[in-house]
Amino acid sequence: MIFFLAGTSDARALAIHLQNHGYSLLATVVTESAAESLRANDISCQVGRLSLDEMIALINRHKMTIVIDASHPYADEASKTAMAAAKACAIPYIRYERPKERFSSPLITEVDSYEEAAKLAHTHQGTIMLTTGSKTLELFAKYLLRDEIRLLCRILPNVENMEKCNQLGIKQKNIIAIQGPFSESLNKSLCKQYEVTLMITKESGKAGAVDEKMTAALQLGIPVILIKRPALIYQNFCTSFEEVTHLLGGFIYGKHEL
Repeated sequence: MIFFLAGTSDARALAIHLQNHGYSLLATVVTESAAESLRANDISCQVGRLSLDEMIALINRHKMTIVIDASHPYADEASKTAMAAAKACAIPYIRYERPKERFSSPLITEVDSYEEAAKLAHTHQGTIMLTTGSKTLELFAKYLLRDEIRLLCRILPNVENMEKCNQLGIKQKNIIAIQGPFSESLNKSLCKQYEVTLMITKESGKAGAVDEKMTAALQLGIPVILIKRPALIYQNFCTSFEEVTHLLGGFIYGKHEL
């Protein structure tokens, strides 16, 4: 059985792809909505973040033979835990990550962390659209809830996110609670409607719709602060379903070494 970390929509598509090729999986996801999409395809899954000890125990209990880490590109702690668990259990580890999108424009400023992005945007005056999700809202609220800035938070429409915004003092009129994917035209319309003067986003890749966000902002002449992916060194790094399937078959049939 495969222990599968499913952190994105394309990761869940990969899980279905592997199941259709005859592989048995147990997936771990962070949200119940992600679990529902997997269960709808008869893939067993567990909801919630796991510690290293919990992950090792789960792998041993179900006699897992391989770890496929398709967690979100920015979930570096989950990847570190998965790599450590695979090593502790002496089983192979495969990393799947959707390809990066390449952009070149003087309007783009690349940074290495959320805090660097927040500090850079701190001196901005105008409307900032934040599209980095709810996990780091506290950090951005700390730096950007200022009289000179209107901070727009584009987040998933769930109760937890609304409660977090309320606790942080983010007003309802500055919350865009909507679930993607988003077209380029919708991104443009939102930027125009809210008169956005700066966008903060992540280097999440095409499946994360970063290309539509970036293209829309750049065509409207809106500067972008782009948070780069965490710099981790992965074993058996793949950017396509075909690469994962090839490596997986090699490990299972003894063509590759651990």
